[in-house]
Amino acid sequence: MFRLRCIAIDDEPPALKQICSYIEKTSFLELCGKCKNGFEAMEIINDILPDVIFADINMPGINGVDLIKSLNVRCMVIFTTAYSEYAVDGFKVDAVDYLLKPIGYTDFLRSAEKARKLHQLVSEKDAHVTQDVDSLYVRSEHKVVRIEFADIIYIESRSEYMYIRTETGKPVMTLGSMISLTDRLPSDRFIRVHRTYIVNLQKIKFIERKRIFMQGNYIIPIGEKYRDDFYQHLGLNPSGKD
Repeated sequence: MFRLRCIAIDDEPPALKQICSYIEKTSFLELCGKCKNGFEAMEIINDILPDVIFADINMPGINGVDLIKSLNVRCMVIFTTAYSEYAVDGFKVDAVDYLLKPIGYTDFLRSAEKARKLHQLVSEKDAHVTQDVDSLYVRSEHKVVRIEFADIIYIESRSEYMYIRTETGKPVMTLGSMISLTDRLPSDRFIRVHRTYIVNLQKIKFIERKRIFMQGNYIIPIGEKYRDDFYQHLGLNPSGKD
């Protein structure tokens, strides 16, 4: 069963514990991280790339609204707060919902359902990225572009857009996410090696010191989170020196 990846952020330990327990209790949610403040959250959000962030608004240092404004990744946000006057601030950053403390599970589940339905709607809308046996069709610059799998060297995530570098022509930019595009690529030919990069295995020249040297003289970093899976996919021992 598909589950939305979640991060919970709250400077109050009891409130953080409660939100985490609600996430773990909900079948279509997965708790992937919990943070005591916004600065701690900033360090892990880009690595985890959550689908949903449950963030307290009134936190010391950097509040929840400013935290979300500072992010360069696309994700859904549900704000939590003990002060109803903060609701307007939450919706200024397109929050999915806003929960007033103390939070009961019924209200939590209602907000989580909103996020689930929105994710489903966006995923269906992302169907503009389709595939056939040998290629992708993507919308770019008001037209539909067909890209042969064999022409793709690598794909890079740039905020809300995907940058597809090919052997022929200029790079193609299309609105989408790493998850939606990864699902439409053949797993025997493409693999994610970093939070912002997917590479075509057939375009690798060699690997050295946690970097992949691709055809066309492009160099792609290997993220620690993806290193073991990448080496195992190649049939190599992840613990071996590269």
